[in-house]
Amino acid sequence: MFVIILITLIFSLHYEFCFCQCSHAEYEIHEQCCPMCVPGYHVHLHCTDDTTTTCVPCTPLTFIDEANGLTRCFPCTVCDAYQGLRVNKVCTRSSDTVCGPQKGFYCIYKKKGSCRLALQHSECSPGQYIKQAGTDSTDTVCADCTGDSYSNGSFSSCLPHTKCEALGLAETNPGTHSSDSECRDPPAVAVIVSVLIVTLILITVACVLIFKHSEENTIF
Repeated sequence: MFVIILITLIFSLHYEFCFCQCSHAEYEIHEQCCPMCVPGYHVHLHCTDDTTTTCVPCTPLTFIDEANGLTRCFPCTVCDAYQGLRVNKVCTRSSDTVCGPQKGFYCIYKKKGSCRLALQHSECSPGQYIKQAGTDSTDTVCADCTGDSYSNGSFSSCLPHTKCEALGLAETNPGTHSSDSECRDPPAVAVIVSVLIVTLILITVACVLIFKHSEENTIF
C-alpha cells in the first residue's frame, strides 16, 4: 500500500512539473506561458488568456540578440579607445557592437566574439630583434641577438657588425648587441692626408707670392 501511494505521489509531482513547464519558445509570467519576442524586440505587454504577447522594437543604441520575454533591451557595448578598442561592427537591434583591438594592440579578453580588453604590443629592447610581429590576438615576440650582430630593437633580424678592417678602416668602438662597430680612417692614412693638404696649401701660398713678386718687378 505504501509503495502504491509513493508511486502515485511521484507521478503527481512529475505531472504537475510537466504541466507548468513552458515550451522552448515561451516564457512563464504570472503562472502563464507567453510567446517570446524575436531578437531585436522586447515585451511591451505580457499575454493574457485572451491576448498574445505584445512586442516592440528595441530603441536606438539597445539590442536583444535572442528570443526573449524581457521588458527592455540591453544597452549596446561601447568600444573604449582607452582600453585599446575600436568598432569592428556597429550595434543593431538584434546584435551587440563587435569591438576589435586598435592598430598596434592585441586582444586579451573576448566575449561572444567581441574584444573587451586589449593591450599595446610590446616593444623589443636594444639588443633584441622582432622574431614575430604582433597581431590582433598575439603580442610581439622578441629574441636576443647573438654573436657578432646587433639590433636597436626595431629590426626584424639582427644585422652583422661592420668589419672596419675589410673596408680599410680602423675600428674606434667595437660593436655590441645593440650597436654597430664604429670606424674611421687609419692613423697612417690620416697623417698622409694631412701632410698632403698642408703641402698643397704651402704650394698655393708660394705660387701666389711668386706671382705677386713677378708683377711688382714687371711694373718697375
